[in-house]
Amino acid sequence: MTPDVPAPGGAPALRLTVLIGEQDVWHHRPLYAEIVHRARAAGLAGASVFRGIEGFGAGSVVHTQRLLSLSEELPVAIVVVDAEERVRGFLPQLDELLAGGGLVTLDRCEMIAHRAPDAAGPDGGEGGRG
Repeated sequence: MTPDVPAPGGAPALRLTVLIGEQDVWHHRPLYAEIVHRARAAGLAGASVFRGIEGFGAGSVVHTQRLLSLSEELPVAIVVVDAEERVRGFLPQLDELLAGGGLVTLDRCEMIAHRAPDAAGPDGGEGGRG
């Protein structure tokens, strides 16, 4: 199977991962929350935030949640998966939000959505995306 051909039931998609620090803020609000809310407002299929237990970035300082370390700057990853054109349309907003630093990765992937039976709308199509 070639990477551009989805498996039965799958659709080609793009995975956007944003790597920032837990304490990064945007106008006194956690940056990860601002990214999630903007992704929702942009109509993206969904976004999830994952808090890391240890990591380091460009400054090479290791941040960890181990008790003796007392680090509050743990790594955070925000992950979004949607159609490529929708994800790429969201990138300009990230340019604005990440002016203070961060890393964005884009990976081609395959999206296979499993929805509960009640997630279908009244016409039998998809209901809410989240």
